[in-house]
Amino acid sequence: MKWIGALFIIFSTTWLGFYFAGRLSERTKELRAWKLALQSLEAEVMYSQLPLQEASRRIAKQLNGQIQIFLIGFANQLETSAISAKEAWKHSLQEYAKKVSIKDSDIQVLLQFGETIGMHDKISQQKQIILALKHLEREEQEAIDSQSSYERMSKMLGVLSGILIVILLI
Repeated sequence: MKWIGALFIIFSTTWLGFYFAGRLSERTKELRAWKLALQSLEAEVMYSQLPLQEASRRIAKQLNGQIQIFLIGFANQLETSAISAKEAWKHSLQEYAKKVSIKDSDIQVLLQFGETIGMHDKISQQKQIILALKHLEREEQEAIDSQSSYERMSKMLGVLSGILIVILLI
């Protein structure tokens, strides 16, 4: 019976270590998806001249995951409520942030971009998108560095802490 308990403890802590390592890699994936979404938005703004909600829906069809849900929610808020694009972006981003593994600094970059969304002409909006992309590239590089530093460590820490707990209990 002790061995089953010991194995359960080791399995649980190992799972926690892999869970935290997965969150690190998930952040990198989310930031890449955001870069793709903003690049697509830039193309839609510059060439198709669609309304913001239609552009958001079109981009959402190209993506998957939580960012797709964000863009659909953003487009729905623009259509159904009388709030500005800035407020719709902010509200949708707050809902999105609850469900994903990105950090507050990433959210701040996206909130800064949201401050200007839909308020300028094409050229100014393109400049804002490029600025947001530069900030996201910086955040992505930081996420990659963090992932390479801490991913393996969190996996090993999960396994080793389970072994330590078992040793202390025996």
